[in-house]
Amino acid sequence: MQIDRGAYPDARTPWDDPAWRTAAVDWLDRHLAILDLDGERWVRVRPWSVIIRVDAARPVWFKAASPGSAFEPTLSEALSRWTPEHVLTPYAVDTARGWSLLPDGGPILRTLSAGPLQWELVLTQYADLQRALVPRAGELVRLGVPDARVFRLPEIFDETVAGNRTLGVADRQRLLAFRPRLVDWCAELAGLGIPETLDHADLHDGQILVAGPGRYTFFDWGDANVGHPFCSLLVAIDRAAEQHGPDIVPRLLDVYLEPWTADGHTPTDLRRAAELARRLSQLTRAGSWGRLFPMSAYLGDPERAAALLRLL
Repeated sequence: MQIDRGAYPDARTPWDDPAWRTAAVDWLDRHLAILDLDGERWVRVRPWSVIIRVDAARPVWFKAASPGSAFEPTLSEALSRWTPEHVLTPYAVDTARGWSLLPDGGPILRTLSAGPLQWELVLTQYADLQRALVPRAGELVRLGVPDARVFRLPEIFDETVAGNRTLGVADRQRLLAFRPRLVDWCAELAGLGIPETLDHADLHDGQILVAGPGRYTFFDWGDANVGHPFCSLLVAIDRAAEQHGPDIVPRLLDVYLEPWTADGHTPTDLRRAAELARRLSQLTRAGSWGRLFPMSAYLGDPERAAALLRLL
């Protein structure tokens, strides 16, 4: 098997434990036999996941999530029941060990150079997914998806500032002085009344599959949380603007926000909510880094600190 360690050649992962590696490959082999599939294998090892691609007649993907994202197989299985048109349906999951076996879902959007129309379709379909999951918000939390609902954001802020090992004294003081404004933003956002739901939290064109003409599938839920839906806009909008320039931003915001007017929200309120949520989503980004790298100041804390400071 070819092993790709990317930019983390020295990172210790479960793949380096012979017992874990044997158990994972045995589990994969057992399910491949059920599917009557096999082929050459390629392993991608990262601090946040281990992935094995099997180049079978129908390519399949084994994924072992990090402990901080161990909810991902449970979430993936639930999404495949609740919103199958928007996600991959796993062949198998081991929710206790955080393992999943997934089908190939088509090319990644990034490889096809998404144009403005493709981004519009992506955001419309993603809004449909989020809206379908609004009634499931409490259930998602009970499944173990991290809880980043707006009322919890000040608490998350406090925990993230207190736990960060790379913040300097001056930056820490700036953040603590900023806290009352953060509380006000949270109160204003909650008061606008947009219901909370699933937030992918890392929605870029490398996490979106082209399922067919004009159809997109969302995957890789390891950063996800239950929170304000508009927090998802930070990464997606920034990525589209990198590709097509800032002039694309107003149109994509309008396309994404339009479905939410069905609940009686005005465009003005929705745009204000999007502004607040995109700013506050720096907290959920910081939370993701903390879950992915709980023991590594080198890998996690600088990213968390940068996200916090972008709040200011």
